[in-house]
Amino acid sequence: MKILLLGKSGQVGWELQRALAPLGELVALDRQGGEGLCGDLADLDGLRQTIRRVNPDVLVNAAAYTAVDKAESDMQRAAVINAQAPHVMAQEMLRVNGWLLHYSTDYVFNGSGVRPWQEDDQTGPLNHYGLTKLQGEQAIAETGCKHLIFRTSWVYAARGANFAKTMLRLAAEREQLKVIADQFGAPTGAELIADVTAHALRGARSQPALSGVYHLAAAGEVSWHGYADFVIEQARGAGQDLAVKEISAIPTSDYPTPAQRPLNSRLDCRKLREAFDLHLPDWQLGVARMLKEIQGN
Repeated sequence: MKILLLGKSGQVGWELQRALAPLGELVALDRQGGEGLCGDLADLDGLRQTIRRVNPDVLVNAAAYTAVDKAESDMQRAAVINAQAPHVMAQEMLRVNGWLLHYSTDYVFNGSGVRPWQEDDQTGPLNHYGLTKLQGEQAIAETGCKHLIFRTSWVYAARGANFAKTMLRLAAEREQLKVIADQFGAPTGAELIADVTAHALRGARSQPALSGVYHLAAAGEVSWHGYADFVIEQARGAGQDLAVKEISAIPTSDYPTPAQRPLNSRLDCRKLREAFDLHLPDWQLGVARMLKEIQGN
């Protein structure tokens, strides 16, 4: 099996290089490409030519336009990368009867209510980023190619910037932190996403009927405020000296941003668990492990 991975340098892409390597020959590209290959999703012609040159059995797209607030003004580029590029990928994988694996987001929903979102719930993005990700999903499905689309949320990794690292930095500098308490989701590690992807790919290749959209997130739920509390508690338990004395809970309305965020990012992952016989661990396990890694323990 030959696998083409796009977005190898991102949080999920970095972990996918590890998880996919045992499954077959892996060609991994970032935006800079290499050896005459194009990994820049904004270059649609170059992308199409690269897919044809590599001629993969499986294309895994871990690249995306993820600057949620910037997408409100940089609308055209966000649409090219998140909607038009996946359409090109799907067309090319349909041509060779291959598989396309792609990542989407809970931002395709409107964030209302408290019930975890199911795959067939009505969509209604609140911002342009969510709209372009939904358009990408629809473009893939419309081609009829074999695909796995994983909607996830609150992604983090030890590598690169993340919410936990920001909280630890601020907690070392300030006595009071203010953190949003009315948005709920499940922090989901890039490592978990990559491992589930590799497992699902093996199952789907022998069962094409499994093609479709799946929700992929760690088990449980928490607010950003609760997430911050957990991070600080873990750090202090590990002996880290922090200045922070109070973590105040604030509503989303107290922290305005160019792009509106959903309050409910909960995802129902039952379909994924049952289709691929998976257990998704509680979010605390992955976050605690990540904190030990970044603290060098």
